[in-house]
Amino acid sequence: MTLDLGPATTTLSDLVASVTDDQLALPTPCTAYSVGDLVEHVGGLALAFAEAARKAPSPGSGQGGSGDASRLEDGWRERIASDLGQLAQAWRDPAAYDGMTAAGGVDLPGEVAAAVALNEVVVHGWDLATALGRPFAVTEADVAACLSFARPFSSPETAADRGTAFGAVLPVPDGATPLVELLALLGRRG
Repeated sequence: MTLDLGPATTTLSDLVASVTDDQLALPTPCTAYSVGDLVEHVGGLALAFAEAARKAPSPGSGQGGSGDASRLEDGWRERIASDLGQLAQAWRDPAAYDGMTAAGGVDLPGEVAAAVALNEVVVHGWDLATALGRPFAVTEADVAACLSFARPFSSPETAADRGTAFGAVLPVPDGATPLVELLALLGRRG
């Protein structure tokens, strides 16, 4: 099954384009990152996961963005928007889901890489919208796909396998929407 990253990457592109220079130092729900650090990370992950879809990583891009706002160059808003568009396009190719690929220095099946990419775009889109005080729009299909990815590694038995990419799993409130459940599984209060 192919995923359409287009809606999520469009939302994130719009958010990135709206960031003003004076907002770059704002904190985000992704506690290790300021807005600028998060935006730089998003730019890098867009490249890394587009290359994973093409199974053609370039030297130095496999780790995604460093999460360092000082690396944002002139024209970063346009570049990141373009890279997010290319990310969505790359995962429209059914061949992207075949066989193995690599992203972030990890070898994984193509279909898993697509799920990771969508999850990164959706969750970091929410992080950025929250930091900027902007509304966040996401499709039900995207949240469902992200939940299918997040649930298997969000149990107490898998806590050691989560690494530092996400916060500790938080309790899911009764009656939570699927988005709030996803955020709780990834250590965020929605």
